[in-house]
Amino acid sequence: MSVKQFNLPDPGEGLLEAEIVTWKVKVGDSVKVNDIIVEIETAKSLVELPVPYAGTVTALLVPEGETVPVGTPIISVDDGLGGDVAPVAAAPASTSDDDDEVIEAGKLGGAAPGGRVAVLVGYGPRVTEAKRRPRKGQDAPATATAQVNQAFAPVPATAEAIEPEAIAPESVAAQPVSVTRAGGGKALAKPPVRKLARDLGIDLSEVTGSGEGGVVSRADVEAYAAGGGEATDEGDVSAAAGSSQYVAPVFGSTGEREVRIPIKGVRKMTAQAMVSSAFTAPHVTEFITVDVTRMMKLVDRLRADREFKDVKVSPLLVVAKALIIASRRHPGINATWDEAAQEIVVKNYVNLGIAAATPRGLMVPNIKDADQMSLRQLADAMANLISTAREGKTQPAEMAGGSITITNVGVFGVDTGTPILNSGEAAILCFGTIRQMPWVVKGKIKPRWVTQLGLSFDHRLVNGDLGSRFLADIAAIMHDPGQALVWG
Repeated sequence: MSVKQFNLPDPGEGLLEAEIVTWKVKVGDSVKVNDIIVEIETAKSLVELPVPYAGTVTALLVPEGETVPVGTPIISVDDGLGGDVAPVAAAPASTSDDDDEVIEAGKLGGAAPGGRVAVLVGYGPRVTEAKRRPRKGQDAPATATAQVNQAFAPVPATAEAIEPEAIAPESVAAQPVSVTRAGGGKALAKPPVRKLARDLGIDLSEVTGSGEGGVVSRADVEAYAAGGGEATDEGDVSAAAGSSQYVAPVFGSTGEREVRIPIKGVRKMTAQAMVSSAFTAPHVTEFITVDVTRMMKLVDRLRADREFKDVKVSPLLVVAKALIIASRRHPGINATWDEAAQEIVVKNYVNLGIAAATPRGLMVPNIKDADQMSLRQLADAMANLISTAREGKTQPAEMAGGSITITNVGVFGVDTGTPILNSGEAAILCFGTIRQMPWVVKGKIKPRWVTQLGLSFDHRLVNGDLGSRFLADIAAIMHDPGQALVWG
């Protein structure tokens, strides 16, 4: 018997640890090379890990919900070849046994940026076209070696490609674990459900399970917390079932005066970035109120245009385009402060960040080279970016390298705000809700669609004159979209 241990690989982006979210296999399962075995959460994204060899799972070394450093053994697999235990962190960058084919950069086992080895699905740039070589034997040792060398092309996570149920299907969840009941019986529950019960301060031994064999489901725990009795049907579990994310209890329902929520993952990274930005860059915020009646008419026309038939058109799309045009007119706003080199770096491209509220916390993925896109291309990119972020599948590379950001507080009915800069950027635009208000037009009071904009900027790079002119240009395009033809 030869048992191999798979170590938690380096997720890149300077991250040193990850949380085990959901195991896709259990002890005794047979796995093939490149089978997805576990979903992990880093401080920036959710990532699925493939196994680099075939065999039978002998042990899951880290329970769900635990955070471990890079290099920690997380699973043991018996490959049936005989030999000693061999920890494996990633597939080595070597040649195959069959035809001495060198593993290309960007493939599993090949070189990745920064001298790392590519080991994660969807991690790193797509350097080459993904290809698979034909198998020669299902169980032959050479097949496992060849499969390890196969490339993984980054798979964009869209709303169509990732259904909520696909995040943590019941068929591959960890087996229920028994908990002793107060009356001497056993309460059966899976690790995510036990974690939820701990977070809510609930004793599982007091919850009656509605699942087969008395298994306690997530719905049972939530119903118990809400004081509504037992769940009647496991099929009524919400789309977030199986997720390891914290679910806030109903106020006062747990009997506890305080609830403690661990600070980790995206929330921890966001907090660190916001503190660093707030106390490093001297923030200045300016506001402007704009009559956007013409912009709203343009949005209605775009929605009816067949060129935009299959994409969502919202006022945010026009705001994004206005910001891009204004950035071209005032390139100093699209810059960053290099403290080490004592230089201001002006960027001749716009990587447009869109702040997105997700169940995992605030994320700011960005659209690369948004200034090179047509209005339709920008609409498609924004739709994909937002849906991917809400599914929690945004990759670290998609949140790196931003140059300027928009935060849309209008969706919450908020008029405006004073946003904190995304770390490394010089400006962030706050877009408020659009309301119908009385407005003076040519000396007469008329009902008009009105919104407010707030622009926060780094006063080391952007003085009041530049920030004011930039904000005024955005407002001018929103007031009269035809102005974009003059400046665009």
